[in-house]
Amino acid sequence: MATPLDPSAAALSDRDASSPRPAPGSHADGKDRPTSFGVYKPVDHLVISFPNGELADRARQDLLALPIAPEDIHPYTDRQMVAQVADDLAHASPLAAIGQEINLLRGHGELAERGYHFLAVKAKNDDQARQIADLVRGHQAERAQYYGHFIIEEMIDPEAGRPQVAESPDRGLDAHPKPPLPR
Repeated sequence: MATPLDPSAAALSDRDASSPRPAPGSHADGKDRPTSFGVYKPVDHLVISFPNGELADRARQDLLALPIAPEDIHPYTDRQMVAQVADDLAHASPLAAIGQEINLLRGHGELAERGYHFLAVKAKNDDQARQIADLVRGHQAERAQYYGHFIIEEMIDPEAGRPQVAESPDRGLDAHPKPPLPR
């Protein structure tokens, strides 16, 4: 079982220029990291993306007010996610391309390259997953993907006006990263 996260060191802020170090006990440290066909697949977790580390840190603090154990919240900096995506793509089984895992992985990588930070949060059931998604929506989370054994559910609807695409391994995800909409 993972150890509780130290709030002072759990997530790196945008100000940190040093090499990213994963939080002790986080999935980012490579220990007990759930995978399927060689790619990250945290079943019963939401993977949530935030435009910056400050928003992710604030959401993490607010999530601790819910009945969620600190060790069930795993922060990733943008650099940690970029490194994880590169590693996963290098070690992915061809079977991973059958589902959407590879496309999700690439989407996470594209967001991380834009500076997005992530939280992987364990949900005990669908109701708690919805509660988590509702909370992080207020922290400008762009996506919250709830990983099940067979499906991965988008818990935050795409921004109005974004075109939808038929999802496939070749075409990518419906919620594929796109440039910001004009305001």
